[in-house]
Amino acid sequence: MNFGVEDMIEHVPMEDKRKGAAALDEARLRQQAIGVKLRQMFDEVVNEPVPDEFLAILRKAERPAGGE
Repeated sequence: MNFGVEDMIEHVPMEDKRKGAAALDEARLRQQAIGVKLRQMFDEVVNEPVPDEFLAILRKAERPAGGE
């Protein structure tokens, strides 16, 4: 006899189904909150000014070899 997921779910008490759904909702909300915080942190880093020393290194790296 083959039982699928649907068959197994049918035999789960309604209270357990609600608890499972609540746990999934909580996990989704947690993931969304983490995503929002990561975007905020990334935006802060992206918007920071680039230090002059780093810009000088980049300019030097862009120059053709041997052409000071």
